[in-house]
Amino acid sequence: MEQPVMEKVPGKPRILVAPLDWGLGHATRCIPIIRELLTQDCDPWLAGDKTQEELFKAEFPQLPFLDLPGYGIRYAKTAFGLFWKMLQQGPKIRRAIRQEHDWLKKNTENHRFDGVISDNRYGLYHLEIPSVFITHQLTIKSPLGKWTEKILQKRNYGYINRFTECWIPDMAGENNLAGELSHPIKKPAVPVNYIGPLSRLRIVSEISSSQPTGGGGGKGHLLLLLSGPEPQRTLLENIFVNEISHYNGSATIVRGLPGSMSLIPSTNMLRFYNHLPAEQLGKEIQQAEFVIGRCGYSTVMDLVKLNKKSILIPTPGQTEQEYLSNYLLQKKIAFCMPQKGFSLIDALQKAQHFHYNNPSINNENLLPQTIAKFLSLLSTRHSLNG
Repeated sequence: MEQPVMEKVPGKPRILVAPLDWGLGHATRCIPIIRELLTQDCDPWLAGDKTQEELFKAEFPQLPFLDLPGYGIRYAKTAFGLFWKMLQQGPKIRRAIRQEHDWLKKNTENHRFDGVISDNRYGLYHLEIPSVFITHQLTIKSPLGKWTEKILQKRNYGYINRFTECWIPDMAGENNLAGELSHPIKKPAVPVNYIGPLSRLRIVSEISSSQPTGGGGGKGHLLLLLSGPEPQRTLLENIFVNEISHYNGSATIVRGLPGSMSLIPSTNMLRFYNHLPAEQLGKEIQQAEFVIGRCGYSTVMDLVKLNKKSILIPTPGQTEQEYLSNYLLQKKIAFCMPQKGFSLIDALQKAQHFHYNNPSINNENLLPQTIAKFLSLLSTRHSLNG
């Protein structure tokens, strides 16, 4: 449904925020950015597909939302098949990039956006208004080796350099979460700002001390998180459901399906949710002894924020998550293991003896300062053009 044209409030910048539809992580890490835009008296508009709309409406029911088709990326069932599946989807992705660029030009004219914040959507740059590209992957890992990574980086930077600047949700120094992914030797030509890890979650003591959402809590209680594109989301769900049926403790399973009508019945010891809003999810994470899920970067940022012990499973064949799992395991930030042959009992036994070393990250002022500078750039552009 088309969003009606709304009058702008003088002095209130209208900023479009739009995440990639590759799982929910890109959308969830935009939530703290949207919150900060509201804090700094902006007029945020959101865009995405139906699943992202469900997520955003739960957090920001008052904000305008525009329908923007996603890239529609699908994984393969095997690690080997994923690489070829991605190659096959290349033309479709490039077509989606061109279409979203045309979409942005049309909607900027209709709704008079002052700026754009794009989380990994390559086509959402604009020649007349400042546009930001958010990514934690300046290095794109390839199963074919370093020479292909250089080709991929050149293509990646070709898109990023069309934007006004690039924001990296990580720390700038050695105390970082993404390693080579966010800290390559060569950077894009546009200004690069490290804005610190982004998490929509807050520690329980900051929000309330209410009871757990379900399934119990404390020692022996697990939280299983599902996320990412199909069919791998369902494949891991099937593994979780089979493994948890043999577990003697309590568990909460969040399926990563906001808006879905498909339900799995809960029991006294096992609670199933299609989706949980940020506040409830934060409580569930803190009240679990271990969190088990994909090695997606947004999940990692959430778990580090809440100082939670985790068991992370990289998506088979997804080189970014496979690199990240090795990096996090080496730094002892998370215990990671492959999906193939996954055993819940084995994973818990190993995690119990794993020496976790959660990094201490102080990034409270990075995001507010970065957004304040961006708004100052909008003001300067407006003055020059006015």
